[in-house]
Amino acid sequence: MLVLVAPGQGAQTPGFLTEWLELPGAADRVSAWSDAIGLDLVHYGTKADADEIRDTAVAQPLLVAAGLLSASALGNVTPGAVAGHSVGEITAAALAGVLDEGAALSLVRKRGLAMADAAAITETGMAALLGGDPEVTVAHLEKLDLTPANINGAGQIVAAGTKEQLAALEADKPEGVRRVVMLQVAGAFHTHHMGPAVDTLAKAAEALTPGDPKLTYVSNRDGGTVASGAEVLERLVGQVANPVRWDLCMETFKELGVTALLEVCPGGTLTGLAKRALPGVRTLALKTPADLDAARELVAEHTA
Repeated sequence: MLVLVAPGQGAQTPGFLTEWLELPGAADRVSAWSDAIGLDLVHYGTKADADEIRDTAVAQPLLVAAGLLSASALGNVTPGAVAGHSVGEITAAALAGVLDEGAALSLVRKRGLAMADAAAITETGMAALLGGDPEVTVAHLEKLDLTPANINGAGQIVAAGTKEQLAALEADKPEGVRRVVMLQVAGAFHTHHMGPAVDTLAKAAEALTPGDPKLTYVSNRDGGTVASGAEVLERLVGQVANPVRWDLCMETFKELGVTALLEVCPGGTLTGLAKRALPGVRTLALKTPADLDAARELVAEHTA
């Protein structure tokens, strides 16, 4: 059984779309998406530097566009399940048929702008904590008034809060944590700091008519599977201010009997977590079109 997964913010790197846009029809397709949402995805995916694509309002649509483009390059694939990390959930919703591509890109454009506006209110950020016991780490974060915004499993928790709170964390790591790594994101996502973005996104969602998932959709909220398109959309709205439970998503993959995990472009982050948390599960990340042949072989071996 194959699960198709989509990464979240921070996975983008300068120029990562360049080779993908060389595929037949890809540049025209991404240009049309750019016109539709008022953002030059071609420029940002090929020529922009790291600071430009770190901008939340840019990074989020860019990631969803890359995920959709790379998934379609695989050809006709029917995975046993789909899931996405944070903004990757919008990619997953489109792959599952909950939203069409235009609706997904319109929603993620509004999400990125709203979260950028919310992040501008207070100087905040996020940091990955590597190693340690999850219960000990979470208790320590709460003591510092930080939020465990991403509980990713495989020994990784991402803390979010103000710059002052993160500085205190660097000076006072939880017991057992090997490293604290500041992330290249522009805000404390999946925390109360994103409250204003929830209201904006809820209004945007009212204009959408979601379909029910055609594939098993695994949600960040609790690792549960969701069969209603309306509920998927409701969860997409709420998740911007609530923690991502990727650890529970991976537990669900185990329960579903997943044997292979394929991560769409810009892949790498979620396959890395899976290698540590899901022993025996084959993993592959779509980084460039050179990975497509291996990906198609994996698909053929792990889908009915």
